Formats: sequence, structure tokens, C-alpha cells
Amino acid sequence: MTDSLTNLTPSPVSANGNLGSLEVVLSAPSAAEKESVVPVRFVPVEPQTSEDLGLGDADLESLVLKLLLYRGTMSGRGIAEQLQVPRPIVVEVLERLRAELLIAIKGSSGLEDYIFQLTEAGYDRGHRLAKQCSYCGVAPVPLEAYIHGIEQQSLQQSRLTIDNLRATFSDLRLDATFVSQLGQAINDGRGLFLYGPPGNGKTSVSELVVNSFGEFVWIPHTITVDGELVRLYDPRSHQAVDIPELREAKFDRRWILIHRPTIIVGGELTMEQLDLQFNGQTGICEAPVQMRANCGALVIDDFGRQRMPTSELLNRLIVPMEKHLDYLNLSSGRQVSVPFDMLLVFSTNLEPRDLVDEAFLRRIPYKIEVNGPDRDEFLDLFVELAGKMGCQCEKTSLDYLLETHYRPVNRPLRYCHPRDLLRQIRNFCKFHDRPLEVSRETLDVAVRNYFAGL
Repeated sequence: MTDSLTNLTPSPVSANGNLGSLEVVLSAPSAAEKESVVPVRFVPVEPQTSEDLGLGDADLESLVLKLLLYRGTMSGRGIAEQLQVPRPIVVEVLERLRAELLIAIKGSSGLEDYIFQLTEAGYDRGHRLAKQCSYCGVAPVPLEAYIHGIEQQSLQQSRLTIDNLRATFSDLRLDATFVSQLGQAINDGRGLFLYGPPGNGKTSVSELVVNSFGEFVWIPHTITVDGELVRLYDPRSHQAVDIPELREAKFDRRWILIHRPTIIVGGELTMEQLDLQFNGQTGICEAPVQMRANCGALVIDDFGRQRMPTSELLNRLIVPMEKHLDYLNLSSGRQVSVPFDMLLVFSTNLEPRDLVDEAFLRRIPYKIEVNGPDRDEFLDLFVELAGKMGCQCEKTSLDYLLETHYRPVNRPLRYCHPRDLLRQIRNFCKFHDRPLEVSRETLDVAVRNYFAGL
């Protein structure tokens, strides 16, 4: 079922003059595949004047000059679409640049529009600007507007019910105690440890946890902080929401609607990734992982296996987690405070007490162990997944699996084993053009491939 925008009604513009709150209702599929109405508390109001953008005249003029420098010629409408700024505001900018003899009209481009190009003076100005910062994409949003948007969409304002959480994890086999613990931790909104042996769903739970809120959020493509640009929207980290009705709606198109983000980082995490990363070639900063996770979840996977000491990583994150405020270093040397509004999840195969001391453990309020299945749960899951795959599966074959390949070597049961062994069986049967079935022979092949003596 496709998401749909059912209501879009503006309310008064906020005090900062460039953002307000719109009442939006989005219908989204639930885990039970039923239509539900999900309110979104904030939508950025479409700017009516250049003042509403929260940018200086020089900021927009710089973007237009660099755009024409790279493109050669563009229509007024094309410039407005590239910058995602209303066309009347772009027309004002173009008129100012023409008056300063920095751009000229090359020809007509349909009704009430023209093709523009740089003059010699405009080329020189654009070239100097591009050497400082090459960015000429979607116009940035002021930091104050971004902070206002995060506050309006804060995870702290969202509350879960046990039914929401059960629906989110309906495809996973989680006991009632675990779901209750998880719900308490999510509603607390600070941090939690998920620990236990590998292969039992810690990463899957971490990835799904924010989905239980069932909301979308708005983030700007780019933010400006005292003239420095920070690229926030990252298609690798954020999943944009494509709603047909939204294409014709009026809102500030410098912002993009996304699913609440879940950013997962593992052993590759370094301290540099937790601060603004300045690119000297482009002249802009990339947002750190925790900033990209705002209004969602940041999952530190394989905690304890990062290149930096665990105490150093916790020292960096623990105060922002408690204060909901982070301090980042700009390339100019200044520090800037930004919201730290997310659920922080530490996922590890190790015992938390072996990683950090008691003082740190006390400051992470929830420690939830993720255990493996018992025999009955393992067998039920194997049969269920085999049925979904269209695979013949007899109980005697599964008894053989446990008595031959698990009990003699004291191999622990893992929730991932049925899925992974069935994939091995499917590939074997497909390659040999055999009926898809769980038998002693196919199980022996799957175990030999999968466990490799483990």
C-alpha cells in the first residue's frame, strides 16, 4: 500500500519567521498491513520572501553565480528548481545580479522566463566564490531553523504502546519480558545496551526499533552555520519518502521528508566520524553520524571492537546523551551546539561489565540481554521458515539435525541458524535440480558448508 498525504493545512508561522507548524496526516502501512493514520507534527512552511529563507542576499547570489559558472546557461525556472527556492524569490536575485552587470539574458525560455549567462565580471566573481566553496545545490537552511525543526519532531515527544512495539516486531520471535524491557528503554529515550551471543537478532532489533514510532520526519538537505555549510541529507543513511500528493503541496522544498533514520556504525567507527568533517576541496562539511541520526536511532554495533578505546567513545557520547545537546567543531575553530535527539543503542556480543566500569554502566540506564532460542522455539522457527520457502520438512529430520550436529559438539542454538541452513539447502537443491526438502543428506551438506568445523 502506498503512503498518501490526506490533509495539509497551514498554521501560523513561528517566531523565527521562516518555519512554522503544519498539520499533516500521512497514512502508512502498519506491520499488520492495515491502513493507519499517522500524524506528523511539523512541516516547513514555504517561504514567501527572501527574509523567510533566513539567508542573506549574498548567500543566494553566490549560489546563482556558481550555478551559472558550472552550467553555462540556465533558465530562471531551472535555477529555482536546482536551489529549491520559490521562483519569485529567485527572480529578485536575478534582477539584482543583472543590475550589477554580473549576469545577462541570452534569450527567451517560454512564457515570462529567460535564459541567463554570466558576464565577464560575473565569471570572475563566480570563479572566486567557487574556489572558496564549490557547493551550488539546494539552498541551505539556517541552523536556528534546523534546531526548531528537530525540537518539533523530537523523539522525546513520541510515546509507544506495547501494541505498537508488538506490531513492529511481529516477524521476530521475542518474548513478552524482552518486549516490555525494550519498550521502557525506547520511551525513556536515552540509551541502552543490547548484549548476548551473536546470531540472535540484536542487529535486527536495533534496525527495527525506530519503526515502532511509525512517523516520518523532515530534515534539510544542507545547513548554514555562520556562513559554513553542513551537508545533512545523505541517501546512504536516509530513506526519502515519495508521496505523490506531496509533489504538488506547498512547503519549504529545502527540506526533505524521510523515514525516521536508523544509523548503524560498527567496528569502523572512528572519533573523526563523530565531528564535522570538512572537505577542503569542496569547502563544505559533512554531518557526523550522530547528527544524521537525529529524531531516530544511532546503533553502535559490535561495541567494544572499535578502533578507539571504549572509554573514549563513551566519554564522547555520554554527556550529549544525558543533556540532549552536542557540541561540534567548525573549520573556523568555533564550536556550535546542535540537538542530540536520538535513541542510542550499544549492541555487543560481550558482557557490558567487561567493556566499561560501573560508573559508565550506571549512566546507560537499560541493559537488555538477547538470548538464543530453546529447543522448541528453534524447531518451530525451522518449520515455519521452511513452510514459507515451500520446503518439505519432517520433524524426524530436525531431530536428526539436533542429535547429530548440535548435541555431540555442544553447539548453541541461534535464531539465525534455521534461516541460514535453509538457504544452504535451497541452493544445494536448486543446483542439483532436486526437489526442495529438508532431509538428512541436505542437512549434512548445509551443516558442512555453514559451520565449517565451528
